[in-house]
Order: sequence, then C-alpha cells, then structure tokens
Amino acid sequence: MIASVRGQVTVIAPDGAVVEVGGVGVLVHCTPGTLATLRTGEEARLATSLVVREESLTLFGFATDDERGIFEMLQTANGVGPKVALAMLAVHTPNALRVAVATADVKALTRVPGVGPKGAQRIIVDLKGKLGTPEEAVNAALNGRAAAPVWRNQVHSGLVGLGYSVRDADEAVAAVEPRAEAELAEGRTPQVAALLKAALSALSTR
Repeated sequence: MIASVRGQVTVIAPDGAVVEVGGVGVLVHCTPGTLATLRTGEEARLATSLVVREESLTLFGFATDDERGIFEMLQTANGVGPKVALAMLAVHTPNALRVAVATADVKALTRVPGVGPKGAQRIIVDLKGKLGTPEEAVNAALNGRAAAPVWRNQVHSGLVGLGYSVRDADEAVAAVEPRAEAELAEGRTPQVAALLKAALSALSTR
C-alpha cells in the first residue's frame, strides 16, 4: 500500500494533481477541497489510498489521514466504489458524513452525485457505527446548527492553485455565485467540482 506521497506539485487539474516523487510524476486523484490546499511548484504531502483493479492502478490523495480513512471505509458499503466515495468527500467533510450516517440523514447523502435514496439508506445501514459519531457535530446537526458551506473558499483556492490571479479568481467566483446561491435556496449543497468547472468556463470565455 502507498500510504502517502511527498514532493513538489508540478501539475494541478480539476480532478487531480501530479506530485513529483524521486523524479517520477505521480498522478493523484483528489477532491476539490484537497486540490485547493495545493500550489504548483510547492512541496506537498498527501495521504493516499491505492485502488487496484485488473486493468489499472489508481492513486487517490487526501489532505488528511482522516479523509483517507473515511474514503476507504465508505467503500465497504454495498454499491460504493472509489468514484462515489471520492464524490461523497467532495460534497461533505468527514465529520459531516459521520453526522449524516449517525442521524440517518438520507437527504444529505443524496446530495452526492450518483447516490439515490435507496443507495443512501443502504450506506446508512452498512456504515452505522463504523465512521464514528463526534458528539458535538451530531448535536449541532440535530439542533440545526451545521457548519456553513465552504464552496466559495474551495473554488477560489482551486483557481489560484491552477495559476489564476486572485483578481481572476474573484471574478470567476462572482460569476458562479448565483448558481451556488440557487442550489442553497433549494436546500442542496453546492457541488464544488461543478462550480469550479463553471468558473473555469467563465474565465475562458472572457
């Protein structure tokens, strides 16, 4: 198992990054939140999980060991593969997922692309008691005091990490803000990956 990689970040793309380790460029698939912590040309350390398939070896990277642990545990649920597990961590933090499972919050889980009501219920059943239940986070969710979404910072940081200026990132975030606000008004969590893609499109059409 490749537990982590450390090296200079040479490329940052919307769905992953290349980290040079011992002269070899290693492609690591990441969530937008993890990508937002990286900067091209700077050294980074990512906790990693290697997914082995008959036809491929795919490395997934995370900002923290906790995210990696949750990623691997999510895949023990029936019907959850690495792509869905990564999508879940792109939408929710590890603690938010713990809360969703602990409180059987089907609505929160179905905000993840590819997870429907039946799939969410199956995930809750399969993972009940396995992710841990941080008491303060659970109580906050039950009392309606869940943390505010962080899409704005993630999209902005992601754009800067891709080499755009702060001014360009500000303009792109402003361009996609109506879409994010509309999703929030409908009770949905803004999808950071989709917003980042829309922001990049807005920058390319200026």
